[in-house]
Amino acid sequence: MATLTVWRFDTAGGARAALELLDSLMGQHLVQVDDAALVTWPRGRESPRTEQVRGADGSGRSLALGGSFWGLLFGLVFFVPLLGIAVGAGAGAMAGSHLAGAGIDDRFVDEVRKKVTPGTSALFVLSSHAVVETAVGRLRAVGAELVSTSLSPDEEARLRKVFAGDRG
Repeated sequence: MATLTVWRFDTAGGARAALELLDSLMGQHLVQVDDAALVTWPRGRESPRTEQVRGADGSGRSLALGGSFWGLLFGLVFFVPLLGIAVGAGAGAMAGSHLAGAGIDDRFVDEVRKKVTPGTSALFVLSSHAVVETAVGRLRAVGAELVSTSLSPDEEARLRKVFAGDRG
């Protein structure tokens, strides 16, 4: 079963700094990262900067879902509300139908939208294995707040099918 985990930090640079910790946790086999992305949102900016993290373990291996998945998720969470009611409703419905069918529901999107705001950052991680409690504790020790959703095997398969054509 896949887990989509969002680690929120109180500073715009916190998530980037946590990448080194994530590398260490992967080296200790405390977490296995299939795909990851960063969101940084410095104070004073109207929108966040998003970045897909390719091969966070340095392997350069093919990513689980690719840029289309992250683009759709980030568009829905951060940019659709900024587009206005007419465009936003249509784009949100289309994006939401792909993600909701894969276990990423409105509650999850709303929670991320409320917590990742100007002055904060977030590390989004897609993992096919459970994140062990030791890893969770270490990320919390560096100021991370956890927001996550677990995907059933069927939901993960739907996500992979939708985004199969877009791999690193």
